[in-house]
Amino acid sequence: MHSLLLYFISFGITDVVDIILVAILLYLAYNLVKGTPAITIFIGLALIYITYMLIKAFDLKLLSSIIGKFVNVGVIAVMIVFQQEIRKFLLYIGSNEFLRNQNIKSLLKLKFNNTQPHQIYLDIDTVAAACFNMSASKTGALIIVSRKSDLKFYINTGNIIDSALTSQMIENIFYKNSPLHDGAVIIEDNRLVAARCVLPVTEKENFPANYGMRHRAAVGITENTDAIAISVSEQTGAVSLTLAGEINANLSKEKLIFLLEKNLKN
Repeated sequence: MHSLLLYFISFGITDVVDIILVAILLYLAYNLVKGTPAITIFIGLALIYITYMLIKAFDLKLLSSIIGKFVNVGVIAVMIVFQQEIRKFLLYIGSNEFLRNQNIKSLLKLKFNNTQPHQIYLDIDTVAAACFNMSASKTGALIIVSRKSDLKFYINTGNIIDSALTSQMIENIFYKNSPLHDGAVIIEDNRLVAARCVLPVTEKENFPANYGMRHRAAVGITENTDAIAISVSEQTGAVSLTLAGEINANLSKEKLIFLLEKNLKN
């Protein structure tokens, strides 16, 4: 018991620095996976490690030995489970964007995220009008509407536009002779943030053969984030909305507006 008290009482300046650095790393890791399915795995692993540290502190040798075996291979497990997130993090760290990011400044000022829900606003009628104008001319398109997940990594793969959201702008981007028509458009806070963005494609083995690469990318991005993807088929002109990896196909204009209104509510 005496050694246990010493374990908790021994606390110096290096311990303070150590705790702050770990807190910063955990905060960055949380921001990386929040809004994705990986967040539940991240929380689970964190709880397991905290439990392991408590067991070691109370010197429960048998239980510590059992959980320790799992913790020892934890690095390999993390690399397998979070391979996409780790790749995204390394690419982000290696870019100039990391140094310019306002999140670093907010960390230094200890300004953490506000707990109030983020209000999502979208001019739905404008998006729907653009989609069905392109549907009439069989102009292929892929529009991503950001919700809570951070899409910065995907935004940085394309050309930054940051323009007002208008149906004419969307249609001009996806016009067949436009240099920006390949890839996806990303809408964030009711603005056209970027075009020609590269998205992950789904790895589902049973993916329907009648869907093309736009639909594969729509499913892929919505499997990895909580974004909404709207696709316009170049072959048929059919309009689809994809959410959480599920495609709602052959939508009417009214149905598209209904689904957008329903899924943009907080």
